[in-house]
Amino acid sequence: MARPSRQTVRALAGPTRRPRGRHRPAAALIPAIHPRGKNVGGLLRYLFGPGKREEHRDPHLVAAWSGPTQLQSLEPPRTPSGRHDIRELARLLEQPVRAGRNPPQKPVWHASIRNHITDRTLTDAQWAHIAAEIVAAVGIAPHGDPDAVRWIAIRHADDHIHIVATLVRQNGETVWAWNERLKAQAAARDLEERYGLYRVGPVDHTSHRRPSSAEQSKAERQRRAEIPRDRLRREVRAAAAAAVDETDFFSGLRAAGVLVRLRHSTVTPDEVTGYAVGLPDHHTAAGDTVWYGGGRLAPDLTLPQLRRRWHPVRGTAPRTRRPETRARQRANAFRRAAAATRNAAGQFARSEANDDTSALAYSAADVLTSTARAFEGRRGGPLTEAADTFDRAAREASRRRRGFSRPAIELRAMSRLIAVVGRLTDDHDTAAALQLVLQMAMLADNLADLRESQQRFHQARAARLAADQLRTIKGRPTTVGHQPATSPAAYYSTTARAPRAHTA
Repeated sequence: MARPSRQTVRALAGPTRRPRGRHRPAAALIPAIHPRGKNVGGLLRYLFGPGKREEHRDPHLVAAWSGPTQLQSLEPPRTPSGRHDIRELARLLEQPVRAGRNPPQKPVWHASIRNHITDRTLTDAQWAHIAAEIVAAVGIAPHGDPDAVRWIAIRHADDHIHIVATLVRQNGETVWAWNERLKAQAAARDLEERYGLYRVGPVDHTSHRRPSSAEQSKAERQRRAEIPRDRLRREVRAAAAAAVDETDFFSGLRAAGVLVRLRHSTVTPDEVTGYAVGLPDHHTAAGDTVWYGGGRLAPDLTLPQLRRRWHPVRGTAPRTRRPETRARQRANAFRRAAAATRNAAGQFARSEANDDTSALAYSAADVLTSTARAFEGRRGGPLTEAADTFDRAAREASRRRRGFSRPAIELRAMSRLIAVVGRLTDDHDTAAALQLVLQMAMLADNLADLRESQQRFHQARAARLAADQLRTIKGRPTTVGHQPATSPAAYYSTTARAPRAHTA
């Protein structure tokens, strides 16, 4: 297929109404390269069929190797039962493989391209252009190559297409398609810009690992309120935010009911080089504990990364047995934390990315994690979700040692202080905590600006979302001046949501 002209691309893309400011849609093209297969007919039957849960609607071709003029003749006809007869299309795709000189054992190449749920619905012509660009970018069907592989693009939903190709060129040569995932990602970033979509940026390896479908199914079968991986990540993060060193960290995990297993150096047996965590009631089929290393929870929760995060300055508060004094102590702690957060937000607004702002972002994430635990406890809720989102914005891809500026040290001390003073009990300390939440929303806005200047769109989007979540939480209680008219118990009942059975 010949590459379309620049004018044709503009016509296909349509008007590019890219919203300005902080409320841009989180739209993106997300390519997924699936494992290669042997049976092109079986794959076509699934793609043109009803789907596993009748989710496929109006499956049809939007593009093919032969160009748009041949689509009608390639479209699989319907049988009297209403199913698509894919035999002829499968035969045409397999022809180069059968005639090839040395075809691969698994010649079927399969990719899906999806855009975000908040994005506009693209037309068939737009998806056809996207498919042609992807197969050209990965090198299996370059523009203008008459001997390229045979491929088709199928659409059976508004938000995505599937591309199926056979990896033997029409002159009999095999195509090996090296590094197709990276090439597809690069092409998707270019297409986002052409179509006026919000660019998410390249992969930066700071996202935590999501629960697999097997983990989600197991949690659902066991009627768990939360997937173990998600619960452990939250417990580990809370313990890290409250700890001053690794001894304190491991003690906090055990106090929370988490099993801890240490990994020791093979050279120096007394040296701890890593850790794994598990839940007492989460086992394999053989009855063994399911362990998760820190890196399997999030890239910044490995022991070396946590050691870089801790600082020897300790933030503690004297304990007292008088309830009214403890409530006043909690309120003072949150006021001090709000002042430190306001100072940190100003530093984000004034400076560019460096080691100081990196440590400052991590320290702010710790403060928000401790605050969420003080508000909502171990079960979590909206503030805990906002803290998780903000943590995504704070992560750094670099593993070098972070410098600790004075504001970062002060924030780290406030995180420890909030963890020590404990749960909120009355309107007085709740009002002070809500002021901290508001300051944290302002800091998240400034962090988002910094991330955008770094072209780190994943983190910028997470920071914007966290800021919106925090402002929503701040506005929920009915307030009179600076004092909420509702008790903390009433606040929890209006804001906290029951944990989901599983999360993506």
